[in-house]
Formats: sequence, structure tokens, C-alpha cells
Amino acid sequence: MSVAGTYETVVKSPMGDQKGTFTVVPGDDGKTFTGSMAGGMGSMDVKDGTIDGDTLRWKMDMTVPMPMTLDCTADVNGDQMTGKVNAGAFGDMPLTGERKD
Repeated sequence: MSVAGTYETVVKSPMGDQKGTFTVVPGDDGKTFTGSMAGGMGSMDVKDGTIDGDTLRWKMDMTVPMPMTLDCTADVNGDQMTGKVNAGAFGDMPLTGERKD
């Protein structure tokens, strides 16, 4: 099954649950993807997105509440996504999501 789609996500952050909409748009090669994560703190574009089977890896540049690069990994199983967002000194934050389309 393709990893493409729009996922409703929750990141368990030190500031509470951060809900967002994560879009995954695979490239023509099937090994890269683009997309974005939109939520209460704005929208961040996917950078360096790669697909390895059902595993996604990507980075996002966060600006609010402070500038930093988030390093993300998630596994897609059917319509469910589980993974983590690494926020540097703040460590790993659990990520979950469900595909909506």
C-alpha cells in the first residue's frame, strides 16, 4: 500500500498535544516525498523526505516557539502512522496519525 495521503496527527510535546495535518506526496521515483505539516503553530514544509518501504524519514524547520530543525521518522501500517519527532535538546516526542484520504 502506498504511504501517500493526508494524515491527522498528534505529537506529544512538552507543551501538550500538538495536532496537525500531515500530507505525504511521493515523488516519481517512489523513494522520496514532499508535503507539509500544518497545525496550530503554522505550517512546515517537508525537507529531505525519503521512503524506505513503509518507513518515512524527513526534516522540518520549525520557527515557533523557537527556530530549530525537527528530525522525524514514522512507520505507516495500513492507515495508521507511528513514529517520533526529534527536537534536538528536547529529545524525542511520540508521533501518531491516521490517514484521512
